[in-house]
Amino acid sequence: MRVMAATSHPLATLTALDVLRRGGNAMDAAVAAIALLGVVEATQTGIGGDCFVLYMRRGEGEIIALNGSGWAPAAASLDRYVSRGMRWIPSDSADAVTVPGAVASWARLIDDHGTMKLAHLLQPAIAAAEDGYPVTERVARDWARQADKLRKNKTAAGIFLPNGATPRPGDVHRQPALAAALRSIASDGPTAFYEGWIARDMVDALRAAGGCHTLEDFSAYAPEYVTPIGTSYRGYEVWECPPNGQGVVPLAMLKALEGFDASAWAPLSVERCHALTEIGRQAYADRDCFVGDPRTGEVPLEALLSDERSAELRGRVSMERRMDGLAPFPIPEHCDTAFLTVVDTDRNTVAFINSIFDDFGTGIVSPAAGVIFHNRASGFVLEPGHPNAIAGRKRPLNTIIPAMVTRKGKAVMPFGVTGGQFQPFGQVEVLTNIIDYGMGIQAAIDAPRIFPLGDTLQVESTVSPAVVAGLSMLGHHVVRAENPLGTAQAIWIDWEAGLLRGGADGRRDGLAAGW
Repeated sequence: MRVMAATSHPLATLTALDVLRRGGNAMDAAVAAIALLGVVEATQTGIGGDCFVLYMRRGEGEIIALNGSGWAPAAASLDRYVSRGMRWIPSDSADAVTVPGAVASWARLIDDHGTMKLAHLLQPAIAAAEDGYPVTERVARDWARQADKLRKNKTAAGIFLPNGATPRPGDVHRQPALAAALRSIASDGPTAFYEGWIARDMVDALRAAGGCHTLEDFSAYAPEYVTPIGTSYRGYEVWECPPNGQGVVPLAMLKALEGFDASAWAPLSVERCHALTEIGRQAYADRDCFVGDPRTGEVPLEALLSDERSAELRGRVSMERRMDGLAPFPIPEHCDTAFLTVVDTDRNTVAFINSIFDDFGTGIVSPAAGVIFHNRASGFVLEPGHPNAIAGRKRPLNTIIPAMVTRKGKAVMPFGVTGGQFQPFGQVEVLTNIIDYGMGIQAAIDAPRIFPLGDTLQVESTVSPAVVAGLSMLGHHVVRAENPLGTAQAIWIDWEAGLLRGGADGRRDGLAAGW
C-alpha cells in the first residue's frame, strides 16, 4: 500500500482517499474526512466540538502536536456555579459549552501542513449536508437513544427529528443550515465561525439557553501547538498530547505494565484482565487528582511518569484480590468521538480526533448555522482548589487523545480509540494486543474489551463466562457493557517492506482502505 486511511465511516475513508488521489497530503485528507464525519456522524462530532492532532512529516523527526480544545467563557467563574448550589455542570446545559476549537484547528493545520485550500476540503461535507447522506445502522441506533434529548431543543428537534422521529437505517438525512455554515467557513475561513454571523448565531443561542458566552470569548480563541509527552514500551515509544488531555493515563499504565511478564498470560485471561484493571484504576485515580489545564496550574507530569511512580503502581497490584478504595472521581460516563488516521505516499502521518463529547453534545443547536454544541465543560469539577475546577478562559480535562507509536525516530503506528473515559484504557488494550501478543492490526481492534468504570468492571459480550467468573472471584463487580466499548482505527507502517496495514472498528462503521 502506498497510501491508507482508516476512519469510522466508509464515506469518510473514501473522501480521504479521493483527496489523496487529487494530490493532497495526509493532513488535507484528514481534515476533509473529519469535516465529513461532522455531518454523517452528527452524534459523534462536528464543527461545534474540539480536536487534538499528532502529526509527523514524512513519518520521522519531530512529532507535531496541536491542542484544539476550547476554553470556558471569561464569565464562567467557580463562584457562578457554587453560589447557585450546583455540585456539577449539567451536561445538557449551555454552561457545559466551551468555545468549540475544531474549526480554528482545521484551518491552522491546513495553513501550516496542508497543500490544498480549506475551501476545497470542505466541499464533501457541504455536499453531504445539502444533498443528504444515508444513515447507517449504528448511527441510527445511537440517534434513537437521544430522541428525548433532541426534543428539548426546538432547533435540534427540527433538524434531527424529521417528521417527529429519528431516522431509520437507510434514510437520507439533510442539514441545510449546517451546509450554509460550512459554505461560509469555506468562503471566509474561520473568521466566519469565530467573528461573523455564525459566531453571533451561536452566542445568541447559548445566552438564550442560560449561558454566559460572549462574542469576545469566540473571537479571542486560538488553538495551541504543544510539546507531546511519551514513554517507552518494550522497544517502542508511545506519544500523546499533554494535559489538559488525559494522554498521561495510557503512558502511566504502559510504564507500570512493562514490569509484568505479559507472555505468561493468555490475551483474554483472568490474569491479564485483572492486571490491566488494577493498573488502570490507579492511573485514572491519579488523573482525577492531578490533571487540569497546565496554563492555570502545574500538572506533575514528571512525577506521574517517573520510574518510582510506575513501580509504586505496579507494586500495589495483588494478583489475588482487587484493591479497594480507588473508585474514580465521577465525571460524565457516556461520551462519543470520531478518530481517524491517514498515511500518504510520502509517509506524512496523522492521528486526528474530533469530538462533541456526548451523543449530540448538549443537545443545543444554533438555529441559523445548525451547530451542535458539545458539552465538554461538564468535565470540569466544582471544587475550589482542584486542578480541574472551572474558571474563565480555562480548558477542562479533555478525554480525546490521539496516539502515535514510533521506533528509532520513525512513525510505526498512528492510532486512537474513542469512547470518552475509556480512551486511555482502550489504547492500552489495543497496543498491548499488538506488541505483547503479536496480533494483527484488525485482530487487535476486534478483540474483546473490558473497562473499569467507577466501582464496576464493564466487559463486552464477547468476554467468556469463565473469565467473568474468575474476575468476580477476585472481587471485581463485573457487568456486561450495554454498548460496545469504544472504537479504534490504526495504521501500521512497515518501513522495510514498504507496506501499510490498517484496521478499523466494526463496533461502528469503520473502514481502512488504500492503494
